Amino acid sequence: MSKIKTNQPLRRPIPLESQSVKNGGPAAIDSAGFKIPYPLLWLGLAVLVVYFPSLQYGLTDLDDTIFIRDFHEYNEHLSNLAVSFQRGLFDAVKDPYYRPLFMDSMILNYQLSDHGLNFGSYHWFNLAFHLVSVFLLFQLFIKLEIKELHAFLLCLVFAVHPVLSQAVAWIPGRNDTMLAIFVFSFLICSLSYTESGKIKYLLLSVLFLLLAFFTKETAVFAAPVAFVLIVFVRNSKWNDRNNLIQYAVWAGCFITWYLVRSAATVQINIGMAQVAQDFLPRLPLIIQYLGKVFLPFNLSVFPIQQDTVIWYGIAALVLLLVFTYLNKQRNLKIVLSGLAIFLMFLLPVLFVPAKLNEQSFEHRLYLPMIGILLMLSQTSLLINKLRDKQLLTGGIALCALLALLNFMHQKAFEDRIPFWTQAVETSPHSAFANMMLAARLDKDDFEKSCNLFRTAYKLNPNEKYLNFYYGVMLQKKDSVKESEKYLLAEKNSSGYYECDFYLARVAMEKRDPNSAIGYLSAYLKKDPSNSMANNNLLLLYFDTQQSDKAREHIIQMQKSGLPVAKEFVQKAGLK
Repeated sequence: MSKIKTNQPLRRPIPLESQSVKNGGPAAIDSAGFKIPYPLLWLGLAVLVVYFPSLQYGLTDLDDTIFIRDFHEYNEHLSNLAVSFQRGLFDAVKDPYYRPLFMDSMILNYQLSDHGLNFGSYHWFNLAFHLVSVFLLFQLFIKLEIKELHAFLLCLVFAVHPVLSQAVAWIPGRNDTMLAIFVFSFLICSLSYTESGKIKYLLLSVLFLLLAFFTKETAVFAAPVAFVLIVFVRNSKWNDRNNLIQYAVWAGCFITWYLVRSAATVQINIGMAQVAQDFLPRLPLIIQYLGKVFLPFNLSVFPIQQDTVIWYGIAALVLLLVFTYLNKQRNLKIVLSGLAIFLMFLLPVLFVPAKLNEQSFEHRLYLPMIGILLMLSQTSLLINKLRDKQLLTGGIALCALLALLNFMHQKAFEDRIPFWTQAVETSPHSAFANMMLAARLDKDDFEKSCNLFRTAYKLNPNEKYLNFYYGVMLQKKDSVKESEKYLLAEKNSSGYYECDFYLARVAMEKRDPNSAIGYLSAYLKKDPSNSMANNNLLLLYFDTQQSDKAREHIIQMQKSGLPVAKEFVQKAGLK
């Protein structure tokens, strides 16, 4: 008898039903001969049908306007593809977020979207990212030897579940779908290397892990998740030679990312004391997120912990325990592995200080969702006495319901008004949501806008930009002098440059032209092309008998291509 080579990992025989779809084959077949022809095709169609309406959506004014409109000059230059690895996300220097590949995706998307004017292009990209994620998840489940029918149904849930719609319908949500693509690819390659020891899988796993790191910080848990899958789900020895090599490679990827990130102009002004203080109060988020997965009836585009119902989560936990208990054939290691994956990928949410971000966004469930799906593979929902055709019919019916809920929830991402209207309805205690809706109703429904600003101020008078908006509201109600304290408060707290424009009007009301000149001069340093501010400053120069400065200002306006009235040009003695 020939001896088994001890330097190669043992491979369990692939179940009969797995052979037909290995590497994405054309059909999923069970031991009784039942098959789903072209499972990837049906999963793809499900994604396209559910998210097709999103291709017509616009912007929500939550971060998307920043990355598309405010960053248009940055997105113009392909050379910034490298610069993205040297800076923060929202601000080049004063920013704790480091997401270079997300920024690069926006640069490339900008080039293909008529210089940022074609929003449909951005939504096409988002849909494509989700589509690829679904395909890769199916491959991952097959690699984990989950029965093909079960893998198909679990991926169908992932494809249409409404709790994940924010990751697809909201343009900045692509950060999570991109991360999933790289993490799923990494996990597949890591499992393949454990099985075969082929160097190509090791090199590919390095590539995808690095891409994941440079997409989002959550990738620090990708390697621990790979360990769980390899050791506890696939029953490979933790100290197998191939696995030891992978551990070293994973550590090298982390160090590489850390060094590059440390060299970038990113500032982390988050104290560990604040993180520790916020951690325990945020623990109920785990239960709340669980409720949104199993009972997705309280979804929000802008959720906060205070306004999220926790009873759905408690009911969901009970249901999960019951369905797991009813399956006498359950594999407890897989159940616990799924729970560990869910918690690991969700852990970063718990470490985000409320001061930095108090929202419990649903797109953050995109990766943790695979842990829930892995647990579901061991419940009576899938392992029961139903024939495969009956199980498929029931699964499709459930997914049709989820798709309907997705359609309904997805509409909130259509434009900024429905987005912030739903945000206020579902998170009434959010000062930011009330403020944002008020600012967008300012022209169409001024009275409602004022009421929303008052509500926001009662909730949190220190909300960033709120004092500015409140001051502007007072000026529109002809309470110019009363607006000063709010504008000054905003200027002192956030330094928002727009305050100077309105403070200039306050100074004029108080008959203090020199202060008005100072405010307008400061404002024009930030927005030099504002025609009204330039003309107001020019008038003030003439009113205060500062002819030389008036002449210099006219010349500067003409160089900038701004119109100047002929009477002012003549008055300054210019041609």
